[in-house]
Amino acid sequence: MASEDHYDIIIVGSGPGGGSLAHSLAPTGKRILMIERGDYLPRSRANWDAKTVFVDGTYQAPDTWYGKGGETFHPGLHYYVGGNSKVYGSALFRLRERDFGELRHKDGISPAWPLGYDVFEPYYCQAEELFHVHGQRGEDPNEPWSSKPYAYPPVSHEPRIQELSDSLKGEGLSPFHLPLGILLDEKDGKPTPTSPCIRCDTFDGFPCAINAKADSQVICVDPTLAAHANFTLLTNAYVERLETDASGRAVTGVHVQRGGQREVYSADIVVVACGALSSALLLLRSGNDAHPTGLANGSNQVGRNYMRHNMSVLMALLKEPNHTVFQKTLAVSDFYFGSSDFAYPMGLIQMCATSHGEQIRGESLPGFLSFLPEMPFDKMAQYSMDFWLQSEDLPRPDNRIFYDGDKVVLSITEGNEDAAHHLKHKLESLMEPIGARPKLMERSLYLGKNIPINGTAHQAGTCRFGTDPHSSVLNLDCRAHEVDNLYITDASFFPSIGAVNPTLTIIANALRVADHLKSRLAA
Repeated sequence: MASEDHYDIIIVGSGPGGGSLAHSLAPTGKRILMIERGDYLPRSRANWDAKTVFVDGTYQAPDTWYGKGGETFHPGLHYYVGGNSKVYGSALFRLRERDFGELRHKDGISPAWPLGYDVFEPYYCQAEELFHVHGQRGEDPNEPWSSKPYAYPPVSHEPRIQELSDSLKGEGLSPFHLPLGILLDEKDGKPTPTSPCIRCDTFDGFPCAINAKADSQVICVDPTLAAHANFTLLTNAYVERLETDASGRAVTGVHVQRGGQREVYSADIVVVACGALSSALLLLRSGNDAHPTGLANGSNQVGRNYMRHNMSVLMALLKEPNHTVFQKTLAVSDFYFGSSDFAYPMGLIQMCATSHGEQIRGESLPGFLSFLPEMPFDKMAQYSMDFWLQSEDLPRPDNRIFYDGDKVVLSITEGNEDAAHHLKHKLESLMEPIGARPKLMERSLYLGKNIPINGTAHQAGTCRFGTDPHSSVLNLDCRAHEVDNLYITDASFFPSIGAVNPTLTIIANALRVADHLKSRLAA
């Protein structure tokens, strides 16, 4: 192996976990190679076309995976510089402080983390500043304590969403400004002439054609490339497997397929940040004599305990047109830990982007609308208000991703569904007060996929961290128990997922691991 193919650090994956790590480590001057499976996502007007993004799923990975019953599906993954953050909704929440402890749900226990909120708190502050999170402390009744205010003010509500906020307050709730990672400068509720973001209607779920979303490419990868000659990005490069020495204690080779050729790179430290599902698959296909069931898998936990939120997108049909353009500015957490009529955690309600007619056209509509001979999809979109509901998914060893020969199998048994149902009923009870019809329409198509199995946007838990090598894959520094120079910095390490979007915790943890690696590299 040529010396130029050896690096101090190799990072596999350019999403928030890999990008944040590289951004933090590059100033050390160490030689860093980032390997990305895809290329830059093309920038064009099609980025803002609902049919291209949602119905055709143009930017979605073409892979075919299998469910536990043998059914095939295309996972909601995006192989581009920036990873899934290229199309994420950029809602950047901290886990609640109680999420780091044991929580009892109706269907079981959400386990405690081996480190508390206090360890992550300073890194949450760094993550919020790095990713331009706009928010307002003190509004969210369940927000954890913070040592700093948000560095950026909250994204203002448009008139109809302000009316919604006022109506919810009138019902005794505490709606708050959604914390958003966005490159937006506002004055009097409008973008300034120099603001990167223009507050358009294609923010949530769309790639941003003008790079105004705070994604990993825009915030981490491109600025690091521009500022640090010691940082190299390799695109269109698929990591087939990781090779170890005979003892199995050190990764000695990263085997890459690129442009029809096979290449091998090496590094003193290898960090995997492909996303919880793809990272587990990489470890599983990297088995050898020292690791017969997969790299770092002596615990048989790699790929297991897979979690993703119980998610639903619900469309309310209003009695008056909704002229909101940028709708994703409000959230409600009053039911996060339960209510008087349901003693268990329910989850989070947040706004999602305004519906487009082409999205609705691409769905199977519920029976109560089928009497209309021709659906006026664009008109429905004009009268819609859209909500994203998510409840916690509990870790289960049999919820897992694995290989069956060459087939990728994602085996899921749905659980904790009562919480999701109760949360939906809570929202339904608010329809009349906010001027909507009492019936919510369940959206079956979002990000070009059906949410129950293909909805892999909030993936976590496949290589969880802990102190016991028999029940966890990683130690508290997110280093593999069994491999001295292998780390993971995506959501694989989560022992539980809470009910808020996981990306800010991924970023904060990557910055925490970066500090550990700086000390290791200095030593």
